[in-house]
Amino acid sequence: MSDGSSDEELSPDWIPYCRRKDWVDVTPLEQDDGENPVVVIAYSEKFKDVYDYLRAIIANEEKSERALELTKDALSLNTANYTVWQYRRDILKALNSDLSEELDYVERVIKDNPKNYQVWHHRRVIVEWMDDPSRELELTEAVLQMDAKNYHAWQHRQWAIKAYDLFDDELQYVDRLISEDLRNNSAWNQRYFVLNHFGFTTEVLQREVHYAMNRIRIVKNNESVWNFLRGLLKQGEKTLDQFPEVVEFVEELYNCGNRSPYLIAFLIDLYEEKSLRPEESNREDYSNKVFDLCKAMANEHDVIRKKYWEYLAERLKRRLTCMNNNDEQDNESNNGTEENMST
Repeated sequence: MSDGSSDEELSPDWIPYCRRKDWVDVTPLEQDDGENPVVVIAYSEKFKDVYDYLRAIIANEEKSERALELTKDALSLNTANYTVWQYRRDILKALNSDLSEELDYVERVIKDNPKNYQVWHHRRVIVEWMDDPSRELELTEAVLQMDAKNYHAWQHRQWAIKAYDLFDDELQYVDRLISEDLRNNSAWNQRYFVLNHFGFTTEVLQREVHYAMNRIRIVKNNESVWNFLRGLLKQGEKTLDQFPEVVEFVEELYNCGNRSPYLIAFLIDLYEEKSLRPEESNREDYSNKVFDLCKAMANEHDVIRKKYWEYLAERLKRRLTCMNNNDEQDNESNNGTEENMST
């Protein structure tokens, strides 16, 4: 429990600090809530006992083995307490403690509290002190087996990989996660993270585009892989139609009756790009496709964002009007120049 508010935490062999002979030299320091506290939290007896002694230890700046054990008891009652973690680090450093044992302890805490930011931060500091990331990939993999989308585990994993150049086998690991769950957005994000490190060469883009399309063929209504595909296509030439096979693929999906909102959104952006290219001979056809697809999204496939799709259609109309006006001005200017030259 986070606040130790239940006496159920009192184990049969628990001895309060106020009854321990080796703590008689310490005067517990009670929490000061002021004269008229608005809300008084009903802490358990164990919680009050532990934190009263912890406050006294911190006030006296005691850094000892018994103080280290006291922080462990305090953290068992409130794992998210930043002050306790910081003071524990101060003690570890002062005692020149065995940091391998600390990693063992932190691993146990993380597995019981996998979404607690403070314990992950403590882990990172200890790894940095040791300059040894050899256990981090295994730990994060174990945590991700419990919850494949745990943000803290992914953040820690990315930090370790980037800080200590552990990229080599990460694509294989991510591929396994994606195979287990095609909708694992965290795994797709990790794949992009690794690819970005090595660089988006033409060969890599070609390979990954086909990887994404093959996954879309399996689950077409999967936002994660559509976002991944978009991210790839914004590399290289930075256009959605830089690979003809992608255009053929998405148009074939649509023509076969698929109406995934992610597919249609992709087509809208694709056709908008084409309709805004001055050199494109079929600009009007592509713009009409955008208007039709935006209308379909607004009224059928993504009604909750109706206003957004209507906005996209109106924005394209304004852009096209502006382009046409500029074209007319250029034509008038060219005609005037020709007349002056003939005169």
